Amino acid sequence: MSRRHRSQKRTVAPDSKFQSRLIGQLINMITRRGKKSVARTIVYGAIEKVSEKLGKGDPVELLLAALENVQPKLEVKSRRVGGATYQVPVEISYERQQTLAFRWLIGLADGRKGVAMGEALAMEIVDAYNNTGAAVKRREEMHKMAQANRAFAHLNW
Repeated sequence: MSRRHRSQKRTVAPDSKFQSRLIGQLINMITRRGKKSVARTIVYGAIEKVSEKLGKGDPVELLLAALENVQPKLEVKSRRVGGATYQVPVEISYERQQTLAFRWLIGLADGRKGVAMGEALAMEIVDAYNNTGAAVKRREEMHKMAQANRAFAHLNW
């Protein structure tokens, strides 16, 4: 990590089908070994299945609503003070909230064995939209940890 300058945020190119930066970011995070066309196929198939299962309008809005249910607002960071390490709750920036939500959705979908990635991703997004599932549980655990350690909030600087 550079001490001189903050790293510049790169803008994510929007995807070709929906013209959404959000879906473009999801495609980039799913891409493995440079196979972006495979990632596009997975994401577009998953989005199609999600809109089919939920039977509602715009697929981008469905994905955004699912992300809102998964995004954590607080996390704990370790701070070393006087030889002791404290878990200090801190608020998270919107970019980090989105990144964590995507990371959890993709990781949990990848962890479903015996199911194709597109189908697994669709199931995770539907679960997140309905405010159920492992990604929402992970967010709740993170918030619970921050709530339990709020006594150390004064150590945040």
